[in-house]
Amino acid sequence: MKRLLLSIHDVGPRFEGEVDRLLDRLSLHAAPDTLAMLVVPNHWGAHPLLPGSPFATRLRRWAEAGVSMFAHGWFHKDMATHDDAIARFKARHMTAGEGEFLGLDRVTAARRMAEGRDLIEQVTGVAVTGFVAPAWLYGAPAREALGQSGFALAEDHMRVWHPPSGRILARGPVITWASRSRARIASSLLAARLLPPVLRHAPVARVAVHPGDAHVPVLLESIDRVVRRLARTHRPARYGELLAG
Repeated sequence: MKRLLLSIHDVGPRFEGEVDRLLDRLSLHAAPDTLAMLVVPNHWGAHPLLPGSPFATRLRRWAEAGVSMFAHGWFHKDMATHDDAIARFKARHMTAGEGEFLGLDRVTAARRMAEGRDLIEQVTGVAVTGFVAPAWLYGAPAREALGQSGFALAEDHMRVWHPPSGRILARGPVITWASRSRARIASSLLAARLLPPVLRHAPVARVAVHPGDAHVPVLLESIDRVVRRLARTHRPARYGELLAG
């Protein structure tokens, strides 16, 4: 059967309440051991994931229950100056200043990837499943660093791949929602209506939710509809299954 990959982004102490609500929502449709969490080690430099803290204990319990853990940047904040016009466009229009790995040099990107992986594995006691850049945005140096990082999985808006080899494991748009303005809410609701029929025949469908979704009832309702619809044709699955073919 075709696979459905479900993920919660921006997991960390900054959004503990929102993560709880989203986890409860997705758990209505899928077992916890098929879900993925994308963990931010220190959101915007103000909300560090501290070993031994109450949230770290909860993260370990989720990992022990089978939730797949991804490293999701380090700060989740873009602090780079973008000289390239395309990068400036992406930084301005594809995210609210959170494309952390869009403008990093290779050495800095590699260091943050490694430190994020080490911290999350220390906290959870399990190996991370992969790496996903904040806002799914990677500059060329970050992609180079990722290929040498040892992560088994990575993804962007349109694909999931194996960084060491570059092998594409799944193709197709991820369904996600935006909550920071009325216009973005409306556009994401439209996409959430249009994409499930397109993905019905795809071998892999992906759905990603974010903390901001938890505060917008119409988005939560849309998430339920999308997951219910895709679950008719796709089996909730772990990201790691893609590595088996």
